[in-house]
Order: sequence, then C-alpha cells, then structure tokens
Amino acid sequence: MATMTTRHFLQTSGLVLAGLLLAACGKKEPMVPAVTAPTPAPVAAAAKVYVVGTDAAYAPFESQNGKGEIVGFDIDVVKAVAQKAGFEVKFLNTPWEGIFNSVAQGDRDLLVSSITITPERQQTLDFSAPYFDAQQLIAVKTDSKIVKFTDLAKLKVGVQNGTTGDEVVTKLQGKDSANVKRFESTPLALKEMEGGGVDAVVADNGVVVHYVNNNPASKFKTIADTSFASEQYGIAVKKGNAELLDKINQGLAGIKDDGTYAKIYAQYFGSAQATAGAALAPAAAASK
Repeated sequence: MATMTTRHFLQTSGLVLAGLLLAACGKKEPMVPAVTAPTPAPVAAAAKVYVVGTDAAYAPFESQNGKGEIVGFDIDVVKAVAQKAGFEVKFLNTPWEGIFNSVAQGDRDLLVSSITITPERQQTLDFSAPYFDAQQLIAVKTDSKIVKFTDLAKLKVGVQNGTTGDEVVTKLQGKDSANVKRFESTPLALKEMEGGGVDAVVADNGVVVHYVNNNPASKFKTIADTSFASEQYGIAVKKGNAELLDKINQGLAGIKDDGTYAKIYAQYFGSAQATAGAALAPAAAASK
C-alpha cells in the first residue's frame, strides 16, 4: 500500500480547499422578485374655461362690489349654469357699447348682461333659451306730472345708449330728436335727473327699482306703462357656436329643474321664481 507523503498530502489538501473556496464564491444569492410600481390613476382633463363679458354697471344684475369683484343675479345664474354643465367661467367687465363686438371678434366666449333677445341681435348672435322676462319702466321725480309714456314725446329723456330703452324713446321722439339724452349706464342717466338735466329716464325695471329703493334722497317714483312690450333676455354666444350654446342650454335647463334658479331669483328679488321665461312682476324685471 502506497504511503502518502507530507508533500502529497499538502498538495491534495490545497486542491480540496481551493475547490471549496471556488464553490463558495460561485454560490448564487436567491432571486428577489422585482417590485412593480403601481399604475398611476388617470388624470381628469381640466374643465374648459370660457371668458364671459358683462357690463358690470347694472345692479342688481351685474356690478362690482367694494373689492372689485363682479357680482349680481346674472353672474350667479351663469356660475350655476357652468357648474351644472361641467365647464368653468371667468368674468371680465366689458363696456356695453363694445360688448357685442367682443364676442364676434373672439375676445369673449359668451355674454351675460341683461341682454334682450331681439330679431336684430339674432342676426349676428346666437342666444340661449330665455332666462328672464322683462319690461321697460319710467323713472321721474315724485312731483312730476308725467303719468304715461306718451307724455315724454317732447321732454328730455335719459336712456342708456344702445339699449331697448333707447330704442323705444327714439321711436317715440324720432331718430333726430335732440331730447334723447344717451348715457353710458342707467345709473348715470338717473344721476342726471337728480340735477334736473333730464325730465325722465326710461330703462329696465329691475335696475330702476333697485336705484330708486337704494337712493331715497333722490325722491324718485316709477311709472309702468302698458304700451311697453314684454321682453326676454338670454345668454349670447358667437353666431354658429352650437357646441357652447348646447352646454349653456343644458345647464340652464338643469338649474331650472333642480330649483337652483328659483333660489337665486329669491335671493335678489325676494320671492321664488320657479321657471325662467314666466312673467315677472314689473318691479323686479329688467333688460337692455
């Protein structure tokens, strides 16, 4: 039997040890499963923001408060319409004289400013369903002898330029009459009457009544006349903008159905109005 020498033993042991070390070094760590990041939830598309033009000098329908914010009945109605129809609105004060051009040129997407729906305006604008019924009203001093509209035929009458009040007085006196005094706003016309600059003011009932009630020192009274035709006003968009008009009408129908419109009406005029388009009391209605 051969005897293993010390040298052979050491050589053999070294080979075994090297094999063990190589085996240890070659050992693989157990696989750790990869962590998959959760799929992010889809982000909802931002609601479309439409720019609304309004002549904010027509309380209680649209005016500016002490902070410069545009507030009023029309503003609350459009906000409610937008919320119901799923879009957002941004209001910009827009002078009445240029308000229709602003939507025609694309500077405004829609208009809400107590705008009476007339055949002439429908030639260049599209209107929503009516949201308010209106009628003209005469304002005079309490000691005035005026009792009806035809009494104004030869008197100085204040109107807001370009409104339906302007139209009816111009029709009564003639387009060349120097007695039709036009102002940028109805409150300016009423202020002129305080100083005796005009004998009467013809304007939208709601605005006139609001001014008279809030300025008792002016000593004005109002006169309703059956010759004034009933008017309706709506929200205006650029001619042919059917997509936006459909959204507005959808929202308007929704706030009438769920009672929101009636609540807004009661907030400003003191009594609930169930549906837009129904006849309103003369003291509460208004239009341009």
